[in-house]
Amino acid sequence: MTAQLAAYTTSTGEAFQFWVLGTVAVIGALCTVFMRKAVHSALSLAGTMIILAVFYLANGAYFLGIVQIVVYTGAIMMLFLFVVMLVGVTAADSLKETIKGQRWLALLCGLGFGILLVAGIANASLKDFAGAGKANANGNVEGLASLIFTRYVYAFELTGALLITATIGAMVLTHRERTERAKTQRELAEQRVREGKHVPPLPAPGVYARHNAVDVAGLLPDGTPSELTVSRTLRERGQIRDVSTEALSDLKAIEQRAEERLERTGNEPAVFKRTEEASK
Repeated sequence: MTAQLAAYTTSTGEAFQFWVLGTVAVIGALCTVFMRKAVHSALSLAGTMIILAVFYLANGAYFLGIVQIVVYTGAIMMLFLFVVMLVGVTAADSLKETIKGQRWLALLCGLGFGILLVAGIANASLKDFAGAGKANANGNVEGLASLIFTRYVYAFELTGALLITATIGAMVLTHRERTERAKTQRELAEQRVREGKHVPPLPAPGVYARHNAVDVAGLLPDGTPSELTVSRTLRERGQIRDVSTEALSDLKAIEQRAEERLERTGNEPAVFKRTEEASK
């Protein structure tokens, strides 16, 4: 079998692998574009990169496959994911355009890249097919370096520019433009007074010295819990523990023990007096 014939011939296992993994890769790429949350998009892109690494490994490009997993998926993509998770980009933020017309510009650029990709694939020819064996004759790393810095040096430089653009795009996504001046502490205090809110800091959570957890609401003088002593996040999640019943029962027990002790204290003088009379 000649090299050119081998280029057009695939086994059943290779065809099955291509169609299954290719379908999953396309689904991951579509999820990257259409997911509403940035974290989900980043995870979908990481899965797509891992599948591309599997394709590289299956074609004999072992070094490129390992680099795809370690560098792109394990380092760059996870760095973007951690930045997005730490900064906090919600679905509402992604619907706001910080730069006017950026969606139409991105659509035009994507359409242009798609046309270039289709034109390049249509004009591709395999008349001088070398194969993985010839390309890796001196080693996969040396062959890859020779192709990158000689034949595909311009494509390599454009890829570097694309990565820089992606980094800047991640910074733009995580940037929240402030359209008004930040208020000072005095202005915030005056606003709370005008709105009738609590001027001093809110009371801390917990009940006396028995419960100092942040999800335990402090008790008012009448024994009812005050939700203002608990974080707003816990209130919205419904994760407030109510210990008012337990506290009231403990208070009743303390009062009952106090009354019993007072009764014993009141009876002690009479008993002591009878004892003195008997001794006389």
